[in-house]
Amino acid sequence: MLAAAVTAVGANALAVSPSAQPLAKNKLPKWKGFNLLDFFSPNPAGQRIKTTDEHLKWIRDWGFDFVRMPMAYPSYLKFDRSRNITPEEVYQIDEQAVDRIDNLVQMAHKHGLHVSLNLHRAPGYCINAGFHEPYNLWTDKAALDAFCFHWNMWAKRYKNVSPKKLSFDLLNEPNMREDMNDQHSKSSPVPGEVYRKVAIAASNAIRKEHKKALIIADGNRGGSSVVPELADLNIAQSCRGYNPGIISHYKAPWANKDPENLPEPHWPMQMGDRYLDRQMLEAFYQPWIELVNSGVGVHCGECGAWNKTPHDVFLAWFGDVLDILSTNGIGFALWEFIGSFGILDSGRTDVAYEDWYGHKLDRKLLTLLQQA
Repeated sequence: MLAAAVTAVGANALAVSPSAQPLAKNKLPKWKGFNLLDFFSPNPAGQRIKTTDEHLKWIRDWGFDFVRMPMAYPSYLKFDRSRNITPEEVYQIDEQAVDRIDNLVQMAHKHGLHVSLNLHRAPGYCINAGFHEPYNLWTDKAALDAFCFHWNMWAKRYKNVSPKKLSFDLLNEPNMREDMNDQHSKSSPVPGEVYRKVAIAASNAIRKEHKKALIIADGNRGGSSVVPELADLNIAQSCRGYNPGIISHYKAPWANKDPENLPEPHWPMQMGDRYLDRQMLEAFYQPWIELVNSGVGVHCGECGAWNKTPHDVFLAWFGDVLDILSTNGIGFALWEFIGSFGILDSGRTDVAYEDWYGHKLDRKLLTLLQQA
């Protein structure tokens, strides 16, 4: 639903005409894979199903080469969880928790998978609620200092790991919100100069330890918009495969204030005065394609649809999304491997699942991903 605005911003800011030059090769590999949500929850006791060595073998054997690990920084801290965290406690690293994250990284590397470490919840910001932040990353120096501390720690741990094997995805889906602890409060894009300041600080903290580090910044407006203010910084950018939200997040309570009163999605479909179809998607992704052509690496760090979207509608829409990305050399990571967005145990009621070693496999979705 942001396509027109995004196209205008991207095209004007980058001033690259797709007809004026041949398509450039994406500076990032065309990675294909999944998000692993082992450390996604701020509370270690509330984590998802643990990724096993066997899961990673399946990912590899099915032809994928990439996993993104969205982490909530409180998941690897030691503090009193019966109350809100204090700014001082943001620095209290639990080394055993960090080791558990590292174990997953090492397992993925054993199977030849590139690992992208991402702070899904960083000190002072998360696109989701569920944990009370003590400050605001975009406005408070203390939050930015803590943000840099965490990235410096991770860079120090992986300073000898090749960027071919590991990357640092700075912050999941940046946005400026009126209330940092209310995900439904009024939001707007992060001012470009503010995002640039934060990205420079964090990348400096990383490259202080790992000079050749591969760094990725998620698009503005929750991952939707290219960030021209970062285009000269030797930082790749990450888009999203969630447009339009009526399909990707149909009935999702965390994304809709009134999830039960939404129009049933179709693809294509008329929605108000807009027609949602492949042409709309092509316009939405055009700024990202132009970013590739300008010499900035691009990857789609998250994509997919929640399990309430009718399966045939999901596959028809997602086929167009993946085709547009793939045709332009842009790789992707499905939001989760096992779970409601995943190819295993998604809980959809309209899928003829295949039994797979005790799991329910969505073979049609797997095939679509493999063919992209």
